Amino acid sequence: MFPFSYTRASDVESALRGGQRGGRYIAGGTTLVDLMRETVEHPDELVDISALPFADVAPTPDGGLRIGALARMADVAAHPAVRDAYPVVAEALELSASAQLRNMATIGGNIMQRTRCPYFRDVSATCNKRLPGSGCAAREGVNRGHAILGTSEACVATHPSDLAVALAALDATVHLRGPDGERSVPFTAFHLQPGTTPDREQDIRPGELVTAVEIPAHPRPLASGYLKVRDRQSYEFALTSAAVVLHVQAGVIRSAAVAAGGVGTVPWRLPAVERRLVGNRPSPQLWADAAAAATEGARPLEHNAFKIELLRRTVERQLRVVGGER
Repeated sequence: MFPFSYTRASDVESALRGGQRGGRYIAGGTTLVDLMRETVEHPDELVDISALPFADVAPTPDGGLRIGALARMADVAAHPAVRDAYPVVAEALELSASAQLRNMATIGGNIMQRTRCPYFRDVSATCNKRLPGSGCAAREGVNRGHAILGTSEACVATHPSDLAVALAALDATVHLRGPDGERSVPFTAFHLQPGTTPDREQDIRPGELVTAVEIPAHPRPLASGYLKVRDRQSYEFALTSAAVVLHVQAGVIRSAAVAAGGVGTVPWRLPAVERRLVGNRPSPQLWADAAAAATEGARPLEHNAFKIELLRRTVERQLRVVGGER
C-alpha cells in the first residue's frame, strides 16, 4: 500500500473540496481498501464521507423510493419499504456478499465497485482498465468468468454488482452532487461500456459524489425477484443472474423489465426479452420463448461459451418464479 493522507469530511462542502483536490471518497471501504492493498489503486488522499447525511431510505412524493448512497447494504435489504415494494432489491443485496460485508458496505460504494477480473487485480498483468493502452490479458487468458455482452477489443471484464442489475431493471436514477451543483443520470446510462476507454467506468465527473439512488413509482400489482447462479452457494460472484420485474393485470403482462448480471461489462438490460413478454399471457411456453432472446448479440470467448445456455436458463427460471409458476 502506498502512503496517503486521510481527511474526515464533516459536511458536504468540505467533502467536495477534498474531491476537487483529487481525493478519493471512502465510506465502507470494502472495495477501495482492497484495491489499495493490492496496489491497483494508490490515491494520494482519502476523503471519508461516512458522516454525511445520505443514509436515509424514504418514499418519494410520486410513490417511488429514494435510497441514500451511504445507507448500508444490510439496512436497505432489511428495510420494510424495500422488502414490501421491491423484493428484487432485497434479494440482490442479500445474495451480494457475506453478512459482515453487508454490514459495512454502502449502496453508493456497491454501484461504484470495480471489476473482479483477476487480470485487473494482478498488477503484473496487462489491463486496459488499470493501465490504458497496455492490452487485455483476459481475451487470450483464462476467461471463464468474463463477459459475453458489451465487450470490446479493449476489455471483457464483467460488472460485479448484483444490486446494480436489480436497479437497472427498476429504471432507477443516480443522483450526484459536485462542484457544479446537482444532476441525475438514468441508471442504465450511469455505467459505461468499455469501448476504447475501459478505464472510464461511470458517467461521473471529477469531484462528484453519489448522494442517492431513486427508484420511480411502478404500476401495481408488481412482482419482482432476483436469481443468482454461481459456482458455490456461499459468498461468490455471479456466473449469470437475472432480475425480473413484471406487472400482470387481468391475466396479461402489461409491463416487463429484465436485466442480467455476470454476463455483461455493465448491468445488462434485455429489451428483446421484454418485448416478447409484454401483451401476452403468462405461460411456460412464453417464458421459454422470451428467454431464448436473452443472448442476442453475445460474443463468447474461449472459456465462457457455456454462459449462453446458462443465461437463457437463468432468465427462463426467474420468469417462471416471478410470473407465479413455481
